[in-house]
Amino acid sequence: MQTTRRIDTHHHFLPPFYLSEVGAEAIGRTLVSGRAPEWTPRHSIDAMDRNGIATAIVSISAPGFACDDAKKNDLCHRCNDYAAQMRGDHPGRFGSFAALPLPDIDASLAEIDRSLGSLGAEGICLLTNYDGRYLGDPLFEPVFEELNRRRAVVYVHPTESPCGCGVGLPPASLEFPFDTTRTVASLLFSGRLNRCRDIKFIFSHAGGTIPFLADRLARLERRPDYKQHVPDGVLAELKRLYYDTALSANRLSMTTLLGLVTARQVLFGSDYPYAPEDAMAGTVKGLNALNLPADDLTAIERTNALTLMPSLEAS
Repeated sequence: MQTTRRIDTHHHFLPPFYLSEVGAEAIGRTLVSGRAPEWTPRHSIDAMDRNGIATAIVSISAPGFACDDAKKNDLCHRCNDYAAQMRGDHPGRFGSFAALPLPDIDASLAEIDRSLGSLGAEGICLLTNYDGRYLGDPLFEPVFEELNRRRAVVYVHPTESPCGCGVGLPPASLEFPFDTTRTVASLLFSGRLNRCRDIKFIFSHAGGTIPFLADRLARLERRPDYKQHVPDGVLAELKRLYYDTALSANRLSMTTLLGLVTARQVLFGSDYPYAPEDAMAGTVKGLNALNLPADDLTAIERTNALTLMPSLEAS
């Protein structure tokens, strides 16, 4: 067991009832492997121990609650309870980003209250779109108002785009990073990022293609109708967001990301178990290969997460 006490902010869980309800095929079809991973809390802990990870903050990944609408609220509720139980059963090893039963606004507001209250979740997990509505959509305004009021941590994970333009590849390969880019653009140019300044947003996979396209998006400031939504400028908004390292701890991706933000805006993420343990090990190895200053590496692997979520300090 390694002694480094990394905090993994991009780590998924698959309760048995979730896998049964959503279906292994619906999960597997999005992944490079083509199949849903085998998973138990013990699988996570063993992989974490082998890779120097003290704590994993778990979340439900794509396709979210792809089930009958009548079952969606209950399934979400049960998944959040399961994550809370994992925390209780394995003190210090797990936190959680609670899911919401969007697009049901009233049920989501109730679940925010329950999850950030009695369940003690570290934050909220949102998908990049719900039924084709991206996170800047006016439908979601009450949810973001409440999350902003609570100064919540909001972790955003990609899902499939409704456009269906995956060119025959698994959605995780191309569409996931592109959908992250779509939802960040939606948040920018709806003005939601500007209005919700007390939310701490974390975006998966080094922000998708956002670091590459940041200057291109900033060109939209030439138009007054876009500029009004980003009064401080696109780059300033993007620089205050947080980004994780999942499937991105390589020189090409990290050089681009660290050209946009400092290491203080980057968090360790493995994408386990949707990405297998060798990807987790590759993230550790890849970050070390960047030869970052020791303080920057420590910040990415642990202290940035503690700054965002001080409740993890006991882990």
